[in-house]
Amino acid sequence: MAKILVFTEYTDQAVKNVTLEMLGKLSGHELHVAAIGTLAASGKDDLAKYGAQKIHVLNGDKLDQYTPEGYANALKDFISSESFDYVFAGATSLGKDLFPRLSGMFDAGMASDVTNFVFEGDVFHGTRPLFAGKCLAKVQIQGPKPHFVTVRPNALGLADSPSSAAGDLNEVSANAGDIRATIKEIVKGASNKVDLTEANIIVSGGRAMKNAENFKILEELAEVLGATVGASRAAVDSGYAPHSMQVGQTGKTVAPTLYIACGISGAIQHLAGMRTSKVIVAINTDPDAPIFTKADYGIVGDLFQIVPILKEELQKVL
Repeated sequence: MAKILVFTEYTDQAVKNVTLEMLGKLSGHELHVAAIGTLAASGKDDLAKYGAQKIHVLNGDKLDQYTPEGYANALKDFISSESFDYVFAGATSLGKDLFPRLSGMFDAGMASDVTNFVFEGDVFHGTRPLFAGKCLAKVQIQGPKPHFVTVRPNALGLADSPSSAAGDLNEVSANAGDIRATIKEIVKGASNKVDLTEANIIVSGGRAMKNAENFKILEELAEVLGATVGASRAAVDSGYAPHSMQVGQTGKTVAPTLYIACGISGAIQHLAGMRTSKVIVAINTDPDAPIFTKADYGIVGDLFQIVPILKEELQKVL
């Protein structure tokens, strides 16, 4: 049994699902969770429900908002004091920024963006996509401990029956150290939808959407499904959608339970960003479009006719 720390992020006091996914998968080990800032009681309850035995909340000067140096310094001191075997985090924007720096501070190995893993005793074996998902590498980590791991959101899925633990709370006074670069302002997007990388359902549009106004029909379908709207690079390059909505090799990599591709041909760069989706539905007028080779369900037809019908039928069911 390994001693494992899971670093959690939270938005509006709600713990990100990727943390709960990792805790469910790590059941059976000694599980600790670290958060920086103010964690709501509901967040602590969720962490305990999914197996966190001890929840460490780090606070100190200059830790009220994220900086890579401040967070890394605070976590380094805490991790050094506890002798963890592994430190996990989500492969989110923050995790990808923070964890390479943190692992470098320990001169330790790191497995990044893994989509699955198992433990044989205390030895970690991870699965990591390479070459835009064309192959899967089996990875282990060598060198001194702790070993660092980041996990792709939505890749593991939530445990069906989480095993609750004590969730004992430990307040930690942390030192951010010297910070040379600070974030002056964080501007939130206008949408209240879940970010693409964490969305459980995604409806994406391609060049066939023809203009930005036509994305409204995808937004209406997404509203019924509780989904987030994405776009292909072709749609973004054409000015139909902002880059923040782009799914693909040069956009965001996603792994939702359901991915609905509307008017997307399925270029390899787009497939690289969504091929790990659990169920893929494709709507395209071209029966030979590459997207159909990856889709679980395909509809050959005009998306402007099919999407409204799909929305109406789903409204009846949901």
